[in-house]
Amino acid sequence: MSRTALRICPLCEATCGLVLTVDDGKVTGARGDRDDVFSKGFVCPKGAAFPEVDSDPDRLRTPLVRVDGELREATWEEAFDAVAAGLRGAVDRYGPHAVGVVLGNPNVHTMAGALYPPLLIGGLGTHSVFTASTVDQMPKHVSSGLLFGDANRIPVPDLDRTDHLLLIGANPLESNGSLCTAPDFPGRLKALKARGGTLTVVDPRRTRTARLADRHLAVRPGTDALLLAAIARTLFDEDLVDLGATAPHLQGVAELSDALADFTPEAVAGACDVDAATIRVLARELAAAPTAAVYARIGSCTVPHGTLASWLVDVLNALTGNLDRPGGALFPQAATDRTPRPAGPGHGFALGRWRSRVSRHPEAKGELPLSSLAEEIDTPTEDGTPVRAVVTVGANPVLSAPDGDRLDQALASLDFMVSVDPYLNETSRHAHVVLPPPPPAQSPHHDFAFNTLAVRDQVRYTRPAVPLEPGRMAETEILARIVLAATGMHGADPSAVDDLVIRQTLGKAVREEHSPVHGRDPKELAGLLTGDNGPERRLDMMLRLGPYGEGFGADPDGLTLEKLLAHPHGIDLGPLRPRLPQPLKTRSGKVELLPGPIAADLPRLRAALRERPDGLVLVGRRHLRSNNSWLHNVPALTGGSNRCTLHLHPDDADRLGVRDGQPVRVKGAGGEVTVPAEVTDAVRRGVVSLPHGWGHDRPGTRTRHASANPGVNVNQLLDGSLLDPLSGNAVLNGFPVEVAPVRAEAPETVTALT
Repeated sequence: MSRTALRICPLCEATCGLVLTVDDGKVTGARGDRDDVFSKGFVCPKGAAFPEVDSDPDRLRTPLVRVDGELREATWEEAFDAVAAGLRGAVDRYGPHAVGVVLGNPNVHTMAGALYPPLLIGGLGTHSVFTASTVDQMPKHVSSGLLFGDANRIPVPDLDRTDHLLLIGANPLESNGSLCTAPDFPGRLKALKARGGTLTVVDPRRTRTARLADRHLAVRPGTDALLLAAIARTLFDEDLVDLGATAPHLQGVAELSDALADFTPEAVAGACDVDAATIRVLARELAAAPTAAVYARIGSCTVPHGTLASWLVDVLNALTGNLDRPGGALFPQAATDRTPRPAGPGHGFALGRWRSRVSRHPEAKGELPLSSLAEEIDTPTEDGTPVRAVVTVGANPVLSAPDGDRLDQALASLDFMVSVDPYLNETSRHAHVVLPPPPPAQSPHHDFAFNTLAVRDQVRYTRPAVPLEPGRMAETEILARIVLAATGMHGADPSAVDDLVIRQTLGKAVREEHSPVHGRDPKELAGLLTGDNGPERRLDMMLRLGPYGEGFGADPDGLTLEKLLAHPHGIDLGPLRPRLPQPLKTRSGKVELLPGPIAADLPRLRAALRERPDGLVLVGRRHLRSNNSWLHNVPALTGGSNRCTLHLHPDDADRLGVRDGQPVRVKGAGGEVTVPAEVTDAVRRGVVSLPHGWGHDRPGTRTRHASANPGVNVNQLLDGSLLDPLSGNAVLNGFPVEVAPVRAEAPETVTALT
């Protein structure tokens, strides 16, 4: 029997609504939901391939437990017994910091990933926390923390109302956006142009997004911070600074002008390869536009000055009066945000509260650099115990972190490792226990993280499209049971985890004077919650206590889970609105434009004014039908343009003697790979481009399609030593490489330098 079911797509940050066709309990089709309040029917190739993702035959169906060195199928009880013994044994023997927690990108795409890992980390009490953020977006978190006092308070461009968008190091026509949740990002950019707006793209590649732009600047990779600093310097020099309504909320404008004195257009032009006249035009256009927004992503974060570039994005938004302004950059208000507190000074944001054991990298937002995971495992020191046990959740750092060969060997040396992963992949193959979550159609979905980054306030929730298959376990229960196992409560009912969170949250809420439930009985409030299970009751609680919530009776028209379930296509909460100073948590209660750690890092940027790379540098590449290393096992999402090839400019190809399609050897500080060349003028001279997430050629995995088309691991070119010092983010773009053609008789191999 055929039926339809709604599901929010979990395959990228756009969070589009889908209508799934279900035949006899199996998802057989997917199309965009035209009635979805946010995506309005838009769907990309990833969403259209949801059925193939959901039914991939290589997805694990039962737990695996290592016995005599071999992973074998086991019962859930056997698996969690092993988890409890392994994790508690490591904590008891070595202490909590010897247990590492590694969270991959998929965690922010699931309800379970939002609700339970923080409890695991807190329950363990470990400082050894590593996530995909430090190979992606940590610079933006750090800059937001320093500017606004909250690392998760990130302004997003008001795409639907802006008149001018300066887009740097981002390719949303391929990625669908990042740290800016916007279904149909391409359509929104086309609408910007249709209403007479201007789109400027800064990128060393002529991407699909760059081809749509009114102006494309092929900047030298890694120099975004210099370019942005020169634009800011021009605003000061030409008296174009106009703080607008945000002026009372800004601190340090004069000090900022002094700090940027050296970054004139003439001073930076040679380094970033953009002439001084063009830099001045960019500044004047930003200042003259009725509304404008600056938006930057991966290309500006994964470079040596990623935090400075991220900081300067919001500095420019502030100096042009476009921060917290309709048509500029605004702070979204998610329905599950905590009850807004009164505006005023907060605790601020601190960096380096602890450091990694080996290289002494400072923590950022409670995390250590993923690049340091291997050395934290394999390097003994007198200062603390190495990481001896690891929990990975939806993570594949052997491919996504630098120097995967070293990490591969380090993981094999662990006393214990448990992976929550649907696949036996390059990382989970080392686990002693693998716990497979069910396919996405069998899971509920609410976007906790992405709604805090959405270009329009809205709220949506979808229950599982098909029932949980016999023998499967919900991912929420898997993670709740890991929390119990890790904290000495193995065997307790997993609902105890949710009940504890509800008690603690309501207990705190009734003590807060600004809360709608101040002074009430938390037990009474808990009894009012609805939902079929613990996660739904927690969602109901968060909605009721949130900024649009019913407040447990304080506002009868407000949100509850029951009200949300009555609106299966979601509830529109309106366009983004100015919110300053309420979101600020800095010690001053203002936007601190020149925080101390930023000022201390500016000499390093001044030194970059003199840098002129002679050889080739490498940048990454996004594919529309891909998302990091997740989706290469789905035939519908590989092939065509989604191929692992090295893009290089025809002039560089001629100079190197490289022909289109010929294998070339690419060598970096960490190793070398051999990959087919793709000669194209879509990349600027002196730059080569290789996509991320490939390299599926290691033994012991069970991803047949990916292994048949493995590609090469670009991160193996790195040794992990290149980091943005403020954020610990890996430098994955703009690093030097050597490229040479492979002789016809040489085999195509992937090797690591020794």
